Amino acid sequence: MSTVLQLWKEDTLTAGGMTTARAVVEYPDAKRRTLWYRVPERWKPWVTESCDPFVVATVFTAMRSGRPLRVEGEVSPSLLRNLEEFQAAWACWKPGEYTAVEMTAATEKERLHPGTTKSAVVFSGGVDSCFTAWRHRKGECGRSIRMLAAGVMVHGFDIPLEEPGVFERAAAKAAALLASLDMELLPLATNFRELDDDWDDAHGAGLASSVMVLQDGIAAGLIGSSDPYHSMILPYGSNPVTDRMLSSDTFAIIHDGASFTRCEKVRAISRWPEALRSLRVCWEGKQKDRNCGRCEKCVRTVLNFRVAGAGLPACFEREVSDAQVAGIHSIGPSQIIELEQILAAARSSGIAASWVDALEVSIERNRQGRAGRQTLLQKVKRVAQMLSA
Repeated sequence: MSTVLQLWKEDTLTAGGMTTARAVVEYPDAKRRTLWYRVPERWKPWVTESCDPFVVATVFTAMRSGRPLRVEGEVSPSLLRNLEEFQAAWACWKPGEYTAVEMTAATEKERLHPGTTKSAVVFSGGVDSCFTAWRHRKGECGRSIRMLAAGVMVHGFDIPLEEPGVFERAAAKAAALLASLDMELLPLATNFRELDDDWDDAHGAGLASSVMVLQDGIAAGLIGSSDPYHSMILPYGSNPVTDRMLSSDTFAIIHDGASFTRCEKVRAISRWPEALRSLRVCWEGKQKDRNCGRCEKCVRTVLNFRVAGAGLPACFEREVSDAQVAGIHSIGPSQIIELEQILAAARSSGIAASWVDALEVSIERNRQGRAGRQTLLQKVKRVAQMLSA
């Protein structure tokens, strides 16, 4: 049995109008899996032959196995250096799940800069990625501005690979959104999720690898922030602490917009008519190319627009009732914080509507429910420790 996790790059294939970058991952038990990223052939000049994106993609797989990663190919030494710190952070956050491992490559060579200032944003059509696209194209981010040329929409993340029709419809909406900002949509498919890593932990690496595979045509990849700095909850897969550690010296991964709350982001994009028509935030509904209007995230986003004074945007088919607001349940600390931000914004704006009272009830119920679940979990852990003693 091998004592290392091995990765080697296979030839990039172009067929049927599509270009596919591939690498084989071989596990210590000799199981193999081919990891791939596929884009329309017109984007082929952007697809790198470096193993860098595949190393980023498998960093959690390596840490989970606790085995060294050996790459039979070319990797940027600056990326390997940064991944040492990335692993150190995650091993500190989750010592029982991840171990920092050695990563080596047959060839360590810094790739040449692509010779462009163009960048791309990982684009789902949701609030975070729309805000990043909007503020950079409108020049509303000071010296941090990047020349965004494309939005990379990934098939295989929130929309499964088995639903190509759904992805095509969602991509059509995203393309219209980006076209209004003079940007192109770059659709990319990948089987990254077949690596079976914890999605909550590994999705930042998945996002970074998906835009890094295009590094021969762009200088940086932007990932829209999730939680703002003042209410950040760690560990979480995409965050401003470790996302930047997925960079090399010639390709930057930028975690963008963490100084803004979701309320502030929605207020900004409420000035963008196309976003009001085509924003897509829902991942729980049966039809993943549109907003269901019933899940927690849909309800929360509608409230974000209410606080912004924008009313109900056209991307939602129906208004949210007070009962829906009060009925939000079983949510995590990050969602509770976002609801609290909406409540604070509503109170400070003098909004005295029944939905605000319903929101306050929902927040309090979720606080108490979470505290009860935490207490029960602690009791279960204590009992388990006593039984194993």
